[in-house]
Amino acid sequence: MSRDISRKNTAKRKYDSSSRQARALELHAQIIGAARELFIESGYTGVSIEAIARKAKASPETIYSVFKNKRTLLTRAMDLAAGTDGQPIPVMLRSYIQEVASERNQQRQIQMFVSRMQIFFSQIAPLVEVMRTAAKTEPEINTLLKKYLDDRFQGMGFFIECLLANGPLRSGLSKLTAVETIWALASAEIYNLLVVDRGWSGEEYEIWLSDTLTRLLLS
Repeated sequence: MSRDISRKNTAKRKYDSSSRQARALELHAQIIGAARELFIESGYTGVSIEAIARKAKASPETIYSVFKNKRTLLTRAMDLAAGTDGQPIPVMLRSYIQEVASERNQQRQIQMFVSRMQIFFSQIAPLVEVMRTAAKTEPEINTLLKKYLDDRFQGMGFFIECLLANGPLRSGLSKLTAVETIWALASAEIYNLLVVDRGWSGEEYEIWLSDTLTRLLLS
């Protein structure tokens, strides 16, 4: 009898613990989502923890306890937009990157890469603009921006390596210049200019970037 009661209590504790954890994760996602919307709408410096708390229907104390400050919220929002938050798999080992690496046709590699960049920038480009503005007056955000740019440069280097595995680049084009070229063109800044400011569709952006990179990078 006592053993049965003990088992029931243990099961209940596990259930309660799982439920609390699920509710906490849901609240954390709600807070990050609220922060993202407000950052894009009002800019980094124009948003307070209190405003995020009101939008997320959470207490400021909870936000301070979990995230400490706005910079952490912006970092987490960037991670989620990039599809890396909470994922132990390195970005370069993820399936959608490995698919590009496994392709043996260079033009097809570029098309696949561009398709993934369009999805990536549709999520992260608004936050990059927030970071660029905030970085002018916030040293910590400037550090975050530089890390994002450096990481992206490394990613572009990996992609150029994938192209080189299947053939040469355009005659006279060095590997470094190729990386810098794609780093500049396949960027949140260019995406914002064409899609946000000029009103291009995602498909138009993909066609343009694919055609441009093919002409600039390949023989």
